[in-house]
Amino acid sequence: MKTVTLEVNGKKVTKNVDDNVLLSSFVRDQLNLTGTHVGCDTSQCGACVVHVDGKSVKSCTLLVADIDGSKVTTIEGLSTNGELHPMQAAFKKHHGLQCGFCTPGMIMSSVDLLKNNKNPSDEEIRDWLEGNICRCTGYQNIVAAVKEAAKNS
Repeated sequence: MKTVTLEVNGKKVTKNVDDNVLLSSFVRDQLNLTGTHVGCDTSQCGACVVHVDGKSVKSCTLLVADIDGSKVTTIEGLSTNGELHPMQAAFKKHHGLQCGFCTPGMIMSSVDLLKNNKNPSDEEIRDWLEGNICRCTGYQNIVAAVKEAAKNS
């Protein structure tokens, strides 16, 4: 058991955790932030993407004990004062979802993309999101949403 302190969505959190607790389980089960989804448990689907210290990561691949002192942002932490983040608003506007299960991971990955590339091409968006699987859409509305958010960011 280890005591960890993280900043999660702008709030300091200190908890005792077992050495083998995954970040995805921690945010869902101990912090009740259920927007982070777990779809595969093998880091293939990307539904569990969050930001750790400003970079998108698959939270099912990280042990909480290994990121002690880090800043974590989940999908719940993107909006500000009830206002959707530009990426969230673009996904809503362009209906970049169907069932919505992959959407939090897609959005978190896409936000990180725009930090690294302010005006990505369709191909660059698709390449960046390669690790995020959507079983429902053809990705066209997701790409359109990312392009819209790029214009509004």
